[in-house]
Amino acid sequence: MSVIGYARVSTLEQNPELQEHALREAGAIKVFTDYESGAKTARAQLRACLDYLRDDAGDVLVVWKLDRLGRSLSDLIDTVNALGERGVAFRSLTEGFDTTTAGGEFLFHILGALAQMERRMIRERTMAGLDAARREGRIGGRPTVMTPDRIETARMLREQGKSYDAIADTLRVGRSSVRRALSVS
Repeated sequence: MSVIGYARVSTLEQNPELQEHALREAGAIKVFTDYESGAKTARAQLRACLDYLRDDAGDVLVVWKLDRLGRSLSDLIDTVNALGERGVAFRSLTEGFDTTTAGGEFLFHILGALAQMERRMIRERTMAGLDAARREGRIGGRPTVMTPDRIETARMLREQGKSYDAIADTLRVGRSSVRRALSVS
């Protein structure tokens, strides 16, 4: 069994020393540190850390704080569940989560259920809002970049034999916006 630490700070200017010290005090024999935003999905040191953990060897991933590992509650739960399926336990020092204990594992399952319920409630509210908007004749989504003037210009350029890419470059919009606007009008 090995305790492996993962630390993360958002920028190179921030110092991960506090996290790394706490992880070593908690028994981490190796600490992986990322200097990137938690919003990024591709964090090189997190990937290396997860790859380093051994399946079914009783390894424990320890973090200083929950938000160092996951971008959101659902992301965190997915990561910890994937670790659990590999036989790797998880511990967060600040919040006191510890899936090596029955109580800690139970608490984490409760959080997982709450996160799943939250996702479903958000989806239900979104669908209800979209249905209400449709009944009122509104269509959800971002306003189109293709104004009537741009559509007219796109039509003229297309009649001159210009490609969708050339039209998109001229109008400074995406190719798919041009195609969509010309197929509808």
